[in-house]
Amino acid sequence: MLVHVNTGNGVENTEALQRWATDHLNETLDRFQQDIMRIEVQLSDENSVKAGAADKRCMLEARLAHHDPIAVSDHGESQDEAFRGAARKLVHALDHALGKVRDHHRDRDSIRKDAGIADVAPGAPG
Repeated sequence: MLVHVNTGNGVENTEALQRWATDHLNETLDRFQQDIMRIEVQLSDENSVKAGAADKRCMLEARLAHHDPIAVSDHGESQDEAFRGAARKLVHALDHALGKVRDHHRDRDSIRKDAGIADVAPGAPG
């Protein structure tokens, strides 16, 4: 999984930031490794000239194999808080999107095929 970090508005892009973001996302999104081709990270300080609460923003976009991209964002008082919040949201969004696909293609029988249930007529004592 390739992680690409972009920064803007008062956030400096360093090699340490790239390495930290890559390590955190690889650990957090480990179970989705086969589905994710690339993660785009956009970090910014929306009020870079002034100090303010929750003005750091992180947007994460997961580029998936055979699916539409999934994007989430989060705001926080620090860059770390915004990044971790966006990562949690991305896990939830991936669970939701990929879970539906996996559940839809799951090979399982219906309980209606169970002989004990199917043989009992509706309303009959069972």
